[in-house]
Amino acid sequence: MPCELILVLDAQSPREVTPTLRQLQGTVRWVKVGLEMFTACGPDAVREIADLGFDIFLDLKLHDIPNTVAKSVESIARLPVRMTTIHTCGGREMMQWAVKAQQQHAPNLLLLGVTVLTSMSAAGLAETGPADSPEKQVLRLGRLAVDSGLRGLVCSPLELAPLRAVLPADVALVTPGIRPRGSDAGDQSRIMTPGEAARAGASHIVVGRPIFKAPDPVAAARSILAELSA
Repeated sequence: MPCELILVLDAQSPREVTPTLRQLQGTVRWVKVGLEMFTACGPDAVREIADLGFDIFLDLKLHDIPNTVAKSVESIARLPVRMTTIHTCGGREMMQWAVKAQQQHAPNLLLLGVTVLTSMSAAGLAETGPADSPEKQVLRLGRLAVDSGLRGLVCSPLELAPLRAVLPADVALVTPGIRPRGSDAGDQSRIMTPGEAARAGASHIVVGRPIFKAPDPVAAARSILAELSA
């Protein structure tokens, strides 16, 4: 399967991004609604963007006691959402409860486990407790997530190849930290170009500012899509 592009909506309201989204209709399939927009506008933001014809990746990174996460997944199942996220560091029981809720209420919803945030350096990770490198921590959490029933992960592009080496081939790997060559790294510490990520095994790449801040967002998106299919 070819690697797919997910467009990040870094905004508090759908109104801020709707003009650009209308330009990108027919070019971009997936968009990511994150915590910023969801806390500002709630579920209506998801419905409004889905009504424009996009597939929604709702990135809330759920992390709480098992019952609360399961109930949250049940609530998300009532929205037009195709993918959503939970933190794998919540542990096996939390992930298993989330998977059970997903299977019962939204069989087609892809539940993704977040391993180590792409903004986190080795030094930053060490400050939180784990003594291992980000790669080793990602592999540990990735194995635990798949063993708990998750069918996809979010990971840095630098961990794509190690994960592909140890996980089943059908596990989706959704990869932020993607910057076309020459773009500003922004707040990402572990980055790759779109083509590099696709060759390393990403099933989806997540890109925002390089498209939204481009003089021609449609041309920028098409350039990334061409690189993914090269």
